[in-house]
Amino acid sequence: MRQAMSEDISVSGDKIRPGNGGSPPEEPPGNGGGGSDPSRPDMPADNPPLVGNAQLAMIVFIAAELMFFAGLIGAFLVFRFSGKPWPPPFQPRLPVGITAVNTVFLLISSFTFTRAKRELRLGNTSRLCAYLSITGALGVLFLAIQGYEWVKLLSFGLTVSSGTYASTFYTIIGAHALHVSLGVVWLVAVLIRSWLGFYSPGNDTGVTACGMYWHLVVGLWPALFYLVYLL
Repeated sequence: MRQAMSEDISVSGDKIRPGNGGSPPEEPPGNGGGGSDPSRPDMPADNPPLVGNAQLAMIVFIAAELMFFAGLIGAFLVFRFSGKPWPPPFQPRLPVGITAVNTVFLLISSFTFTRAKRELRLGNTSRLCAYLSITGALGVLFLAIQGYEWVKLLSFGLTVSSGTYASTFYTIIGAHALHVSLGVVWLVAVLIRSWLGFYSPGNDTGVTACGMYWHLVVGLWPALFYLVYLL
C-alpha cells in the first residue's frame, strides 16, 4: 500500500516537474519571447513616402491640365488640317519673331525657379527671394508682350468672331495666358511667405508645388508656339 502511494506521488511529481513531459515555462519578455530586446536598436515603424501628399495632388492636377490642353490641341489640329486655307486669306499673320523672343523669356523663368529651389535647399533665403522675384518678373514680362500682341492683332481685325482661325488662336493662347497669370499670382504668394521666413530646407512643400505648376506652364508653351504660330 505504501509502495503504491509512493509511486503515485512520484508520477504526480513528474507531471509538474519542468522538463519531464510537462508544459514548457513561459519565456520572460526580452529573451526571445516577443518582448523588446534592449541590446538591439529600435527599427523604424514605417518608411517615409517617396512622394508627399502635396506633390501627389500636384501630379494628379498636372495630369488633368495636360488632358485639358490635349483636347484643345486636338480640336485645333482638326481645324488646321481640314483642307481649308490656313491662315485664311485677308487675315493678319501672327507675330512669330516677337513671340519667339517671348518664348525665350519664359524658358529662362523656368531656369531661375530651379535656381530658387537650389538656394532654398542651401538655406539662403535672400537669394531664394531674389530668384523668385526674377521668375515672377519674367512671367509678367511674358504676359505684357503677349497682351501687346493681342492689342495689335485686334487692331488689325483679328477678333474672336473673325472665324475659326481667330477663335482657336484666342482660345488656346488665352487658356495658356490664364494659367501663366495664375502662376504669377502663386509666385507672388510664395515670395511673400519666403520673405516672412515660412520656408526652410526641411519645409519646402509650398515652393515645390509652385515649381511643379510653373514648369508645367513653361513646358507647354514651346509646343503651343510651334503648333499655333509655326505649323
